[in-house]
Amino acid sequence: MLGFVLLTFTFGRGSGGTGGAFGTVFDPVTNAASRALKPVRDLVNWFDETLDARGERDRLTRELEEARGQAVAGQVALEENLQLRKLVGLKEAGRIPDSYDPVTANVTGRSPTVWFTTVSINAGSGDGVAVNDPVISGDGLVGRVSSVSGSGAVVSLVTDSSSAVSASIVPGGSQGVVRAKVGDPETLVLEFLDETRNVSRGQTVVTSGWRGEGLASLYPRGVPIGEITRAPIDEREAIQSVELKPFADLRNLDLLQVLTGGNRG
Repeated sequence: MLGFVLLTFTFGRGSGGTGGAFGTVFDPVTNAASRALKPVRDLVNWFDETLDARGERDRLTRELEEARGQAVAGQVALEENLQLRKLVGLKEAGRIPDSYDPVTANVTGRSPTVWFTTVSINAGSGDGVAVNDPVISGDGLVGRVSSVSGSGAVVSLVTDSSSAVSASIVPGGSQGVVRAKVGDPETLVLEFLDETRNVSRGQTVVTSGWRGEGLASLYPRGVPIGEITRAPIDEREAIQSVELKPFADLRNLDLLQVLTGGNRG
């Protein structure tokens, strides 16, 4: 019966007469019902709009993450390209003798201590890498291979306490041995200098690559090591030393080259 009344009301509103009368009677009812249902309609619309907004937010978040990933990948590629260009530059400058066969490797692990004495790389004996092979970055000397497996190796850095590198100062030619400075993992020391030579801040220290009496340095001649930062030369001292900062950023090594071949006996 109610359905009939509502239909009559619906189809008769525009024709006057009874429909108009019914409309007059039911208008307040329908208006009240519409007002009562408005919060429900608003709630439904809110859910729809919220779901749409969340969907848009999720889409934008995914796009932002993808863009960040692409940006990071691009930065990594640029950095690797820069390091490779530096390594090629060392080769072209004659810093790496032709007797060496460079093997490029990525750093896969770092020393767990604050001293940064070793790193692990993803090149091993299967790639021709052997113990005592020199290791360089695009900036200069890093260290030497201290242990090796078929697919990886451990590199002892020049900041390791057991490291000793024969070196010379350019210009000038003063000779000495580069060692780690005890208690300071970011500083090297060049010891046993000729006290009669003038040494000053800003001079470059390179590997000397000496040979003699059947012995030879592990490192080729002329590989950059670092720059002298402190030179407290005391002419009264028979044994002197200067401090230097490594050219290679030993805390943030990524792309390296192992110089295989060379002076192996």
